Amino acid sequence: MISEEGLIDNAFAKFNTIITSLKTVDEGFSSKNCVRKFLRALHPKWCAKVTAIEESKNLTTLPLDEFIGNLKVYEEVIKKDFETVKGKKEQSRSLALKVKNEVSDEDSSSS
Repeated sequence: MISEEGLIDNAFAKFNTIITSLKTVDEGFSSKNCVRKFLRALHPKWCAKVTAIEESKNLTTLPLDEFIGNLKVYEEVIKKDFETVKGKKEQSRSLALKVKNEVSDEDSSSS
């Protein structure tokens, strides 16, 4: 299975190495089979995207390069969403700390 942290480029490079090695021993795979095998190797977090690709594309004719391109675009969307959420959490923590400090300062000054 391709790990959650594994980038699509790295995962595809490893996958491609395996497929190339198999071709040298006459165990070649069609593009269709490569796409299906790569889909099965993805981490479960990719399940929604895999389902979308399966429903919107004809996997029997989908070129491997186009498939990988779709996954790379999705990977970038995930990264941007993660950074946005992370930034909002940090902003919320900062605001909460500021409010807490202001309350503490008010308590100290009223004593």
